[in-house]
Amino acid sequence: MDILPTRLEQFPSATLDSETPLEKPQVSIVVPIYNEVESLPKLIDAIQTSLQTTDVTYELICVDDGSRDGSTELLKELAANNPILKAVILRRNYGQTAAMSAGFNNSRGEVIVTLDGDLQNDPADIPILLDKLAEGYDVVSGWRKNRQDAALTRLLPSKIANGLIGRMTDVKLHDYGCSLKAYRAEVAADLKLYGELHRFLPALAAIEGARITEIPVRHHARQFGHSKYGLDRTFRVVMDLLTISFIKKFLTRPMHVFGLLGLFSLLIGVLSGVYLTFLKYGLGQSIGDRPLLILAVLLTLTGVQLFSFGLLAEVLMRTYHESQNRPIYRVREVVSGHNSKSQHLAKRS
Repeated sequence: MDILPTRLEQFPSATLDSETPLEKPQVSIVVPIYNEVESLPKLIDAIQTSLQTTDVTYELICVDDGSRDGSTELLKELAANNPILKAVILRRNYGQTAAMSAGFNNSRGEVIVTLDGDLQNDPADIPILLDKLAEGYDVVSGWRKNRQDAALTRLLPSKIANGLIGRMTDVKLHDYGCSLKAYRAEVAADLKLYGELHRFLPALAAIEGARITEIPVRHHARQFGHSKYGLDRTFRVVMDLLTISFIKKFLTRPMHVFGLLGLFSLLIGVLSGVYLTFLKYGLGQSIGDRPLLILAVLLTLTGVQLFSFGLLAEVLMRTYHESQNRPIYRVREVVSGHNSKSQHLAKRS
């Protein structure tokens, strides 16, 4: 299968002169590493074998996230003897999201490919992702169609999570949790990561207007060590999901949610107060022992607080965008009658 011309057409700034080191590779491979000392040599060899047959220029960035099993020392040794490999050593264990962000920040390629360091993702699938990306997509996500994990503790929770994430973010993917993904570098540059947001990268990219697709990829049973994921992550994932859902809908207009809730609460509180006032002065009834009085006061105060919070959120939103000179839109391309070719904006204004 001849896939090189398509890739070179998509990434024309790179050259393939093997005698001259490239200042900027076409592809950056980012791999977070945490206690994978047994997998590391095989992983690096598999990645290099996969990409050497494509003639695509690349760099391999392994981010050690505070490993304690000797992975750090081995990674340093491998990087010292491999010009393709860059080892990014974090000071402590920050989590996969932070490790992914560190890999993005140290990448120089026009395309960034991510995968896990436990050999469950197959590096042989990387060329397939690059081919799909070359069709005009901004993000290509892997789909572990035949996933080799425990059905009860991994597959079932993952299936439920994927459905919930897709429903709340409107980005329909079968497998959000698959780390094997390919991103255009300009899209990855817009993604600000924290918490457990690495699994929501396609949703974050969709907020920035990225074109997203997925393709089936291979998945292998774990050969070494044990899984770092557990059910204890569920709460954090749910909280981040709510954050993503809010960002997608209300980031640039927080008053639309807080102001609306505040006005509704205030309206119910005021109407209740008017009703109680009528009972007190119109009918001469005692209202001091009525629960509705307490509810009316609470609803009124809550309404004022929510409305005020909405105003503060509007100010914070404007400060966030204006202080960073961050636009509220993204331009995909500009088509001009003076030039028959579409002018793609690699750097967003």
